[in-house]
Amino acid sequence: MSNLLTASDWTFPVPIRYGPGRLSEIGAACKQLNITNPLIVTDRGSRDLPFINLVIDACDAKALGNGIFSHVSPNPTDEEITQGKTVFNEGEHDGVIAIGGGSGMDAGKAISLVSQNSVDLWAFDYDQPDSPELGPDAFAPLICVPTTAGTGAETESTAMLTDTNHGVKRCVWHASQKPLLAILDPEVTVNLPANLTAWTGCDALIHAIEAFSVPDCHPLCDGLALEAIRLISGSLENAVTHGDDLQARGAMLVGSCLAGISFLKGLGLVHAMSHMVGAVCDTHHGLTNAVLLPPVLLYNKEALGEKIPLMSKAMGLPSEDFDSLYSRLVELLDTLAIPRGLCELQVPESKLDAISEKAFTDAARSTNPVPSTVSEIRELLGQSFVNAR
Repeated sequence: MSNLLTASDWTFPVPIRYGPGRLSEIGAACKQLNITNPLIVTDRGSRDLPFINLVIDACDAKALGNGIFSHVSPNPTDEEITQGKTVFNEGEHDGVIAIGGGSGMDAGKAISLVSQNSVDLWAFDYDQPDSPELGPDAFAPLICVPTTAGTGAETESTAMLTDTNHGVKRCVWHASQKPLLAILDPEVTVNLPANLTAWTGCDALIHAIEAFSVPDCHPLCDGLALEAIRLISGSLENAVTHGDDLQARGAMLVGSCLAGISFLKGLGLVHAMSHMVGAVCDTHHGLTNAVLLPPVLLYNKEALGEKIPLMSKAMGLPSEDFDSLYSRLVELLDTLAIPRGLCELQVPESKLDAISEKAFTDAARSTNPVPSTVSEIRELLGQSFVNAR
């Protein structure tokens, strides 16, 4: 494994500054990007954590104005984005620092998307055939800082939001909106509690597994997905049990980033169902993914074919058959104390029918290696309700 304690700058797919302590550079980075008064967007749970003060201090050191918007739920809503846009404009901000886990970054990216134009949020729906005709100047300059090694959302404009009118999760984006910079600082993740390290780490691993499982030919994404599987499977347990291990934290952060890029290829039924479980029941996304993974792996088993030995090699397994891969992933979920059913996440069984119908409409379902119907999704949710593994 590379020395992940050394600072590095990367240019693909957006400018990335990696290394311990690099969050302290964010004030200087804002100046270089002509941002003079950034709005710091994070979630409620992160508002009072040390990294927010570090960002404020770094901005103050460069005589930058700044403000904070933290009215963001674990599953951000369209209503919260509207509130954030108002705060952005009333504070005369000229850029967004999206910092946090998936929710903080999704909210920050969405606020950047809508704050400098008059286009309705849902006009940016990823599934719409046509995007608004806007150039890069229509969007607030954006810097992304992940504080968990899970979502991998820091290099793209895509943001998952809950549509409060319809009770579903939808993805918004625009091809002309890209983060101007991502900062990956493993020191920021050191104080993440063990359970959140586990849940977000599972999210990253499942991003890579599902992306690699998509049958389309995309060797660039496949290479990133396999490297993400190698880094995450080799570091997740250590990051959970030894949270101050910067090498493990760095491997997780890089693996999460690679996995996040890899799923430009698509995802699968784990995410299709998890998105809608989160929209209906407000569950933690990474934890929900982890519960749902085993039944979906079994559902996809026959279609994975030659991908099984490649994933097995990436995980360093002595055997390359499906049963060994499945057993290792189940063992990992057990070690990380992942609940064995959706019922333990307070998902009511009475909601499963509605969740099935909504999951059928999710874009991730269409790239799963095995097609599915509403009734088959309902069966998978039923299998996941009490004994998912």
